[in-house]
Parts: sequence; C-alpha cells; structure tokens
Amino acid sequence: MSRFRFRRTAHKDPEETGSGGADEHASAGYLATASRLHSFNRYEIKYLIDEWDVPALREALATQMDIDPYSPIGGYPVTSLYYDTQSLRFYWEKIEGLKFRRKLRMRLYGAPSECTADTPVQVEIKQRVNRVTQKRRIALSYGDACRWLHDGEDLDWSPRQRAFAEEVTMLIGDLDLRPIVTTGYLREAFIGRDADVGLRVTIDHKVHGRDRDFAFASGGENRFIIPPHLAIVELKANERVPYWTTDLTARLNMSVVRVSKYCQSVEGFGLAPRSILGPPELIASDGESAVVSSELLEDATSVPAS
Repeated sequence: MSRFRFRRTAHKDPEETGSGGADEHASAGYLATASRLHSFNRYEIKYLIDEWDVPALREALATQMDIDPYSPIGGYPVTSLYYDTQSLRFYWEKIEGLKFRRKLRMRLYGAPSECTADTPVQVEIKQRVNRVTQKRRIALSYGDACRWLHDGEDLDWSPRQRAFAEEVTMLIGDLDLRPIVTTGYLREAFIGRDADVGLRVTIDHKVHGRDRDFAFASGGENRFIIPPHLAIVELKANERVPYWTTDLTARLNMSVVRVSKYCQSVEGFGLAPRSILGPPELIASDGESAVVSSELLEDATSVPAS
C-alpha cells in the first residue's frame, strides 16, 4: 500500500507566470544552466582524473570549447537527493547493467546552505535506454517539491507539466519511493562551439554525499564518496564524440570508467555491498571518507587552478 495519499494544492508554473515565486531566484548565476522543463537524449562517457592534472585538461578544453559563463574555476555546487525503493530497486538495476533503467532525483543548483522554500530545484527522471541517456525534468520551488514528493500533495500543474508530474507521482505511489542518499560536488562546465555545438564536458570535484538529514540546508554531515584527489569528467554528446576529445583523454592518461555517483553514495554508507566490478581507486580510505564541513564543499578555492 502506498505511503502517500495525494491531495491537490495550487501551484504556479514559473515558466508561465513570468515573475514571482521560484522564477525570481533563477535570474542570475549558474542557476541559468538548468532549464525549467527539459527533455533530451545524449551519450555520456565518464573518466577519472587526478586533481593535479585538471589544470592541463582545463587549458586544453578552453582551446576547443567555451567555458560555461556561470561556471567559475573550481565549479558551482550541485546537490541531488535520490529516491529509491526500500530494496534499492534503482540501485540494483544499475549494478546489474539493465539496458533500460531509471532513477528519480531532486536537484539543487547553488549552495545548499542558502536553500529556502522559495529556491528553485529540478525534479528529474534520468533513464538509460541501451547506450543513450534520457533526461526529463521540471523546475519548481523547493517547498513545492517537498510537498509533492514527501507529503503527497498533488499540485495544480499546468498542461505542459501534467504528463511528467503524473509519471513521477505514479512512480512514487506504485513503488513506494523514499529518499535514500544525497550526492554533491562542485561542477565546472564547458560548452561545445562550431561543429561541436552539441558537446558538453563537465568536471566534478569533491564528490560527497550523506544518508540522512536530507533537507538541503540541514547542515548534515557529509563524507567523500569519491577520493577527493580525484575528479569525475563527463563527455556528453548528442550524436558523436569529436576525435580531438579521444586524443586529449589519451594524452592525459584518462581511462573510461563505469561509475554512478548514486551507487557510490549507497555503497559508501553501507546500504548495499560494494560492487566487485567497481574500480578499486574509487574506494575512499578511512581518512578520505571522514566527515567534511559543509563550508569546504561549497568553496571552490581549494581546488587546484591553472
């Protein structure tokens, strides 16, 4: 039986109101990197890189791509709250490599300590169909998102939001989804230009998470779920990966890695046994997995720069 009994409350679509509500907070900075309602397919390839090699990567990328105008050196904070079943169905779909798999998350762009009920967040379904990654998401205020996903309120959706919202509501009710872990990191982003206009490269630093105190601004304890001397690089392309990216990753000795931040957080907190298929370098030592302050995780100044 579902934990939720959905009830309808008023909700303003920030895409249609033009001003007020969550939209007032999304007018500047890295928040502009996230669209309000977005759907796309793309290929994603992930690599690991030592932080000391990031300046060389950053310099090489800047010769071929544009730096995201809202992406400072060292990155902007991204925090995600993942939902799963009590038996971790979505986790095991990833571990077992199912050709069709998906996960539900709430994502915050910006400092978690500054998150309020009016702060815009993204509720997103990310799914994999064979080798293609598909994302569908919608923006709303953090307060509305919590009332919807946690309290079971059925918000008054606009016509353009309704189909996605009903799919999420069905997932939560049918599978009895609940918050499991968070992940967070500081993200640098590069955008393709000219012939590579569909290309996006991101560098994620200080990858961390927690398994409790799920409110973004709770100040709860975080632990590194990837050793902090490593960053995760993702190449994201709509159709093809340019040849120059292959040459660059080879020159910097970057190897393709199969890694899920969600799975790393689940395993890092002992919610499931660590996969024997995972690269051993992803296991943080006792010192690396110690509790880290929220201030450090929102501060890009300690990331090596060129």
